Amino acid sequence: MSEAINVEVPTVGESISEVQIGQWLKQEGDWVNEGEDLVEIETEKASVQVPAPAAGILQGILKTSEEFATVGEVIASIMPSDKPAVGDTSSPAAPTETPTASATPTASATPAAAGTGATAAPKFVMPAAQRLIDENGLDASGIPASGPGGRLLKEDVQAFLKRQPAAPSPAAPTPVPAPPPAPQSIATSPQRSLATSPTEASHRSEEIKPLSMLRRTIAARLVEAQQTAALLTTFNEIDMQPVMSIRKKYQDRFVERHGVKLGFMSFFAKAAVEALRRFPAVNAEIQGDHVLYRHYQDIGVAIGGGKGLVVPILRNVERMSFAEIELAIGEFAKKASENRIQADDLLGGTFTISNGGVYGSLLSTPIVNPPQSGILGLHSIQQRPIALDGQVVIRPMMYVALTYDHRIVDGREAVGFLKTIKDVIEDPSRLFLEL
Repeated sequence: MSEAINVEVPTVGESISEVQIGQWLKQEGDWVNEGEDLVEIETEKASVQVPAPAAGILQGILKTSEEFATVGEVIASIMPSDKPAVGDTSSPAAPTETPTASATPTASATPAAAGTGATAAPKFVMPAAQRLIDENGLDASGIPASGPGGRLLKEDVQAFLKRQPAAPSPAAPTPVPAPPPAPQSIATSPQRSLATSPTEASHRSEEIKPLSMLRRTIAARLVEAQQTAALLTTFNEIDMQPVMSIRKKYQDRFVERHGVKLGFMSFFAKAAVEALRRFPAVNAEIQGDHVLYRHYQDIGVAIGGGKGLVVPILRNVERMSFAEIELAIGEFAKKASENRIQADDLLGGTFTISNGGVYGSLLSTPIVNPPQSGILGLHSIQQRPIALDGQVVIRPMMYVALTYDHRIVDGREAVGFLKTIKDVIEDPSRLFLEL
């Protein structure tokens, strides 16, 4: 009889020793191909799929969604077997138990066996199913099993519970009148009680969940930035009409030629390249008693994904065209929504752009992503009255913010940087004339 093969947490990076279990893509009792993805695991940088080490039946899942595990830890096992034929519910691995993922056998007779005097077939209760059975005080012998080889799965128990009639509510006890409150002086009268009635309490449920690996990393880095850097934010506003006019004029031809829409982010990325060239301290990094100046622009673009905010890196933006920037951002957004962002997508970066305007933010002070020295915050576009050529006109305006590390960037440089962004966006022809 073949021995079960352990499914272990793989090594996913030099500095990563702990992961969080995400979504199981296969369930206990499922037959899987070798190399087929079994489960998603979350690291502090990205999501990784764990493939099956062999073909066979997945069994003994030891870690459920949101639980933590260490690299090399066994989280399930696979009993090697050939793929069962269509309609065949038996499994060569059914009667075998393994030390790492043992099933609980429960003897029960099927209706056919009871009527014919045949020997009762054993039913194997999977660990997740056994937990539900214990929690609800059920008898496994009365629950139909649908897994290979008569295995009782968690889904079988859940379906059985759904079919059960709801238990009647116990009769409410006769209320006992409370004694009248003792008289109190105004000077010592306590505050109003915050106790709630049973009806109110039923709508005050609470739930505790562990922080995801991504949120833990974000929290640590934000606290690090606040504690180690001298952060300061400066603001300006930009008239978005010139860029909006260019997009309206050339959008159809841009899409036809490049297969992607011309967005605002490519304009701001190119404007940031120009500003970083003029004010290299914003693109630099403090390393001890030295400053590392970079002569390239790797710009991180904050994107909301399925597991939270991620900041993939556009590398060498100074060499990228508008179309290449838009295509790269679109691909990152798709990968983020599908939790396919990889660790390499997030490594490095010399500057970051965060667009809170897509969520309706009017103004904010973004936090620098260490060890970077600056971050540009974009906000929502609103029609506002401004003075232009001696007249009051209505224009689409956007507030922008630059948060910078004052240890390396002076206020004059920060204001000049943001003024460069404003000048380029309000007159995009500067990008092509290098003015």
